[in-house]
Amino acid sequence: MAKPNYQFEKRQRDLAKKNKQEEKRRQKLAEKAAADGSSPQPAEHPSGTAPPSGGDAVALPDGGIKPEA
Repeated sequence: MAKPNYQFEKRQRDLAKKNKQEEKRRQKLAEKAAADGSSPQPAEHPSGTAPPSGGDAVALPDGGIKPEA
């Protein structure tokens, strides 16, 4: 008989807990925004950076931004 993988089970519990906390945080922000009469802030990209907008700037390899001409 195979041994139970307790690390996997713990990781799944931790992920579920983290997702639940994030959902509660989003719900509170939505309720606060509705009470203030403003629209909620756009969700942050999961990597912590804004997704590329396809706008008028080009990202340089060194992390700088060069405006397109």
